[in-house]
Amino acid sequence: MDERENYPIDEIEIDIGRIFLAIMNRGWLMILVAVLCAVLVFGGTYFFITPQYESSAMFYVNNNAFSVSDAALSISNGDLATSRGLVDSYIVILKTRETLNEVIDYSGVDLSFEELSGMITAADVDKTEIFRVTVTHPDPQDAEKIANAIAYILPNRISNIIDGTSAKIVDWAVAPAAPSSPSYTGNALIGFLVGLMLTAAVVVLREIFNTTIRSEEDIEQVCPHPVLALVPDMTSSKTDSHYYGYGEKKKKKKPAKTKSKAGKQTAALIGGNVSFVASEAYKRLRTKLQFSFADDSNCRVIGLSSALSGEGKSLTSINLAYTLAQLNKRVILLDCDMRRPTLAEKMSLNKKPGLSEYLTGQHGFKDVIQRYEENEETFAFHVISAGENPPNPMEMLSSLRMERLLGSLREAYDYVILDLPPMTEVTDAMAVAPKVDGMLLVVRQNYCDRIVLKDTAQQFAFIDAKILGIVFNCTSEYSGKYCGKVYYTPYYKRYYRRYSRDYGYYSENKNP
Repeated sequence: MDERENYPIDEIEIDIGRIFLAIMNRGWLMILVAVLCAVLVFGGTYFFITPQYESSAMFYVNNNAFSVSDAALSISNGDLATSRGLVDSYIVILKTRETLNEVIDYSGVDLSFEELSGMITAADVDKTEIFRVTVTHPDPQDAEKIANAIAYILPNRISNIIDGTSAKIVDWAVAPAAPSSPSYTGNALIGFLVGLMLTAAVVVLREIFNTTIRSEEDIEQVCPHPVLALVPDMTSSKTDSHYYGYGEKKKKKKPAKTKSKAGKQTAALIGGNVSFVASEAYKRLRTKLQFSFADDSNCRVIGLSSALSGEGKSLTSINLAYTLAQLNKRVILLDCDMRRPTLAEKMSLNKKPGLSEYLTGQHGFKDVIQRYEENEETFAFHVISAGENPPNPMEMLSSLRMERLLGSLREAYDYVILDLPPMTEVTDAMAVAPKVDGMLLVVRQNYCDRIVLKDTAQQFAFIDAKILGIVFNCTSEYSGKYCGKVYYTPYYKRYYRRYSRDYGYYSENKNP
């Protein structure tokens, strides 16, 4: 079956658990934004919205015009129903220009008909024959004056217009003690909820559409190949305190450091001075590689590539070669990234003569081989640097001379490690990948994209290159399956530190 059929169909998989975790991790941000929105809405309400005051008067509707001592001669259920039906008519009379002009004159307020009409609302009270007239005004005293003017004028207007009916005052208006609107607490609560929901929506959308690889599960979703090792980030400040400090906490033992060109102290990234956890990760990779090959071939040619540049494939190549050399194996490392070579600089070796000089026939096999060892007590292996940058690296890597070189190296070494260029930038790796026994893809956490990784793996499958697995590089503490801890507990770190000290971390045997 074609290996390409094992790749999942392009789709966006929504992980509810991850979305929930993202919301929990950004909970502080959501609360902060919600509080800021609440403060902004409260401030805008306080400074930019004019308070409004309401004053109301209530009337009783009666359709019987004959009364004695303010009591109706007869009141029936039909009269009450008719009275409730008259409320709408009374409200229309209230909103007429003549009525409101009389109210303006009587109350003495400086308002036009249109302004006053917009301040008045009227409706029945609980579907009874009583209706309420409410006046909303920025001044509580003016609101009271207008409402009481309506209470004085409206009954006379109704009696003059509709025969056989009357409206009696149930309750006079009073000056309101507090504004009816706006509600500072209510608006602030709305601002808080809106800010919280908007921030949550942004967090959820970013989580859904974020295709950056952040865990081992992300790799498994797009790539059928296993994750062989999780290598910690050896450059971050968090790594310095966590990965190297596996001794007693009180001592706060610092990791091994190397000096850069600028004179600054930096954590060791290659060889025997890397952190204990990183060293164990590379040993785990070495062990799984040994089980990846079924036959008993004398030599293994392993290529390392990545989807993007900057994922750490060169450091992985160096440390893998160093770890294999710890088994007293004959190992040679080739820098096949002739466009942007980095091995010579990282290992403090000569850049040329190198691979390009050999492939062009300028130098022989022995002239381009260099020996790498940190000191006399560490393991050594051979290196062929990239050499001078050629104008046609693709053609050189796919040449017959390159194929013959790999054949010669198979006879002389146990392991041949090829540091190949990244796939998405150039196609040089595709020229060499079919000639190796297996490929390793280096994937950097929070850097590589799932879609890009899937495309890279499919390209290797298209040329029938065997992918041995994935090296998950620069991982944080919680990157493995089910968010389990990737690294050893402090107890085991102290145990293995004492073991290394008492019995020697390295073997006395060296090669080649």
